[in-house]
Amino acid sequence: EADFVVARIRDWIEQGGQPSESAVLYRSNAQSRLFEQALLREDIPYRVYGGLRFFERAEVKDAMAYLRLLHNPHDDTAFERVVNLPARGIGERTVALVRDHARAHGQSLHEAASALVAQGGFTARAGTAIRAFLKLVGELEAEHRDSPLGEAMSAVIENAELVAWYQSREPADRAEARAENLVELVRAADTFNQPFEDEQAGLSPMASFLAQAALEAGEHQGERWEDCVQLMTLHSAKGLEFPLVFMAGMEEGLFPHQRSIEDPERLAEERRLCYVGMTRAMRQLYICHAESRMLRGQTSFSRPSRFVAEIPGELTENLRPGLSTSPARGTSSAPHEAGNLALGATVRHARFGIGTVINIEGHGAAARLQINFESAGPKWLVSGYANLERLA
Repeated sequence: EADFVVARIRDWIEQGGQPSESAVLYRSNAQSRLFEQALLREDIPYRVYGGLRFFERAEVKDAMAYLRLLHNPHDDTAFERVVNLPARGIGERTVALVRDHARAHGQSLHEAASALVAQGGFTARAGTAIRAFLKLVGELEAEHRDSPLGEAMSAVIENAELVAWYQSREPADRAEARAENLVELVRAADTFNQPFEDEQAGLSPMASFLAQAALEAGEHQGERWEDCVQLMTLHSAKGLEFPLVFMAGMEEGLFPHQRSIEDPERLAEERRLCYVGMTRAMRQLYICHAESRMLRGQTSFSRPSRFVAEIPGELTENLRPGLSTSPARGTSSAPHEAGNLALGATVRHARFGIGTVINIEGHGAAARLQINFESAGPKWLVSGYANLERLA
């Protein structure tokens, strides 16, 4: 879905349009991540209107700090961010004591905290709190360091009790938005495809994911005065207009939201919000949805939003009737082949075992193959180096 939208934006720009003339609207703020990723990949400037980019959001940074500690307990920046999040009675004086001990002995904050606990260097209350935090980090590292990335991310959020923490201190709608962002973060980890060059360099999938997230958080989004694509929630779009508008995630459960489907009043409000989104378009309106989404290794197939069916048929043009497989942007649509391999081929890899070819980019030995392995999940491999044995 994100690739489709960004390809249309690219076409708009190449035909003389301005990036700032296009907007991507979505029901939930968590939906911005894939569009941000696709725009970054295409080097198209963008701005999240009225909000932060996905990896800059506080709850995402909190969860990522725990994951960084799972990967490397000696990450001092991550340690300081979450040592008292959720609040566990560790004040600034206690953190300063750990910091001073680390500096004096050339240790990481984790090492210094462990040493002070062993030496009885804290008050009873602070010592208990620090000990509980170190135990949490240690258990996460021991149990999930080698787990699948999505599973590790989910365990971090659950064991750190982040969702309950936000629910206990923020209004319900804001806490729900944070929870949705954390669900999207699990999905990001779950569907992460490690770059081939990272794998060849010996990096673990977790190290690659952390590096990629740091890169995406480090890229500054466009400022108000810059010519850039606008990403925003439908609520933020009220009063604005754009020549080119995309309404994304038009699926049952997303829009209308799952909470609203059984409530007539809420459903009516969602319908009005849909109308607001549609009338933001001055010239062109694309209404789109994903055919499937994946979470925790499970693929769910989506039904188009009921609001799409309520639009008179003579006013719409269906760009993709029925379910089909579309090629990635920039690749040939026919044939979907690389050497003797085609989409749907069953192959065996020496390390990953048996899998099915689900995507092909490029041609010949340089082609990139996405293969869904039965035991290892989806992987991207270069045809000329993969040494694949075709089984069927």
